[in-house]
Amino acid sequence: MKPTDQNGSPDAGIAGHGSFFQETNLSREEAVRATDWVRKHVDRRTVDLGERMDDVREHMYELEKEGEIIIHRITDGHEPMTVKTLFGWEKKIPTKQLWHHKSCGQCGNIPGYPTSLLWFMNEFGFVPGKDYLDETDQTSCTAWNYHGSGIGNVESLSAVFLRNFHQAYVSGKQHGHELGHFFPLVHCGTSFGNYKEVRKYLIESAALREKVTKILGKLGRLVDGKLVIPEEIIHYSEWVHVMRNRIASELQKIDVSNIRATAHVACHYYKMVHEDAVYDPEVLGGNRTAIITSVAQALGAQVIDYSTWYDCCGFGFRHIISEREFTRSFTMDRKIRVAREEANADVMLANDTGCVTTMDKNQWIGKAHDQDFSIPIVADVQFAALACGADPFKIVQLQWHASPCEDLVEKMGISWSEAKKNFQEYLKEVEKGNIEYLYNPELAYGGQA
Repeated sequence: MKPTDQNGSPDAGIAGHGSFFQETNLSREEAVRATDWVRKHVDRRTVDLGERMDDVREHMYELEKEGEIIIHRITDGHEPMTVKTLFGWEKKIPTKQLWHHKSCGQCGNIPGYPTSLLWFMNEFGFVPGKDYLDETDQTSCTAWNYHGSGIGNVESLSAVFLRNFHQAYVSGKQHGHELGHFFPLVHCGTSFGNYKEVRKYLIESAALREKVTKILGKLGRLVDGKLVIPEEIIHYSEWVHVMRNRIASELQKIDVSNIRATAHVACHYYKMVHEDAVYDPEVLGGNRTAIITSVAQALGAQVIDYSTWYDCCGFGFRHIISEREFTRSFTMDRKIRVAREEANADVMLANDTGCVTTMDKNQWIGKAHDQDFSIPIVADVQFAALACGADPFKIVQLQWHASPCEDLVEKMGISWSEAKKNFQEYLKEVEKGNIEYLYNPELAYGGQA
């Protein structure tokens, strides 16, 4: 039966998604051939690396010379490390003086990965308020609305991008630092992809710059009448990538060589503005992006491949709202089951809130349909923190995960029951007001480091 809309029209497309969604009507053999073609092309870097793609940063430098924008530059004070992107371009990754741009979803769903990130910065001796800032004056990037429901447009997305990165540029002033002291570190894969798209639109369109300059002027978010745009847009997993050898050599306490790990990289990390994603010839032959896999390798875990590594986690924004069962079946059949059956993985590592949430929290519904392919889903930084001795409850916060993590923790040689007992004792102290902080909350009100 052809799909119809609520009025019975035959042009509704598939499941109400609109007439542009149509069934392919492929036979099973045709579908297999199509899938094989995709696998053949995505298992190697087949993107045309010719002259058709130029570097948006070169145009930014021209606009800065012409006095149109101010570039928030990465300086020696940020102690940057240089990596290569897909196109072989160099990208500077700042390692200090970082401004944490959190994710809408992570605090409610996967709070253990921002805390693991802050924990690492403390373990490296970074001083809060000087070497990093857990910003409270930020907004959502609003890309969730845009991708999920179509609410928003390029002007609003651009204004939010410029508003938040203006705040990053000026945030050091109230702590006694120069403009540009803190450089933004974006936690969310969607924010990361969205901001890079928006930056490209802004650089290429004078009309868009004119529109949002008026908006930012009304908000008091210009510097000398100019827009502030960051030199690089940095994802937290890129920071983990460049710090992986220090993490392994200076902080690792637990041997994880018996752990079988698979990697799932967020689509919005390396499929959006793909030319900017980090690649390393020493990681997977440089044929796939290096992040996640690189830190697992540095820690000594067994990295196991699986055939559906390229597939989305199933989140997909729009269909998780309108076709939730599609998300669940895709997650279970294309990701979790495959990682379990092909790789016999002890854990799947990811680098985005939406991916971790989707693959972690949909497993319980799979059990209701006799699809019990349970596997822990954690962020790369959470796994690294566990390997470095972070508390599974207080820091890594595995108690928020829906998929069972006990077997993984025990296999790493950490006593789950003992950690749980210690955490319950700590909660009694919290009730008495004896709270341990990773970060001095007074810094949010201009307190000094």
